[in-house]
Amino acid sequence: MKPRIDFYTASPDALKAMIALESAVSKLPLEKNLIELVKLRTSQINGCAFCLDMHSADARKGGEAERRLYTLSAWRETPFFTPRERAALAWTESLTLLSQTHAPDEDYEQLAAEFSAKEMVDLTVAITTINSWNRLAVGFRKMPQD
Repeated sequence: MKPRIDFYTASPDALKAMIALESAVSKLPLEKNLIELVKLRTSQINGCAFCLDMHSADARKGGEAERRLYTLSAWRETPFFTPRERAALAWTESLTLLSQTHAPDEDYEQLAAEFSAKEMVDLTVAITTINSWNRLAVGFRKMPQD
């Protein structure tokens, strides 16, 4: 695949806003490994090679088990994820596939059983942010680096 444009140089002001949002997400008081799982699962759904490469490396650096990374796309069929992680992953899928799921009550109820109201909003902002990054990277064909 051929890169289209460098969105960082094409619109520095827009990217400053995205970077500020990402910086805010990184300071949210949610578990860092949970956020990396959310970023990876979102990027799997959206087919973002650049983000998959970056966030799988970040997750490994953060101590994430290879086994969990390999089975993330089949998280529902494995015993490797906690109830809190399962709730976050279900919510991630619901919001990433919003036009198909419409964020069903079942996923919301599972989320509310594991997260406080603040955490639910924080997680939703994190999911929204990685979806935005995926759309930039996929849309403009940002390539993983060797």
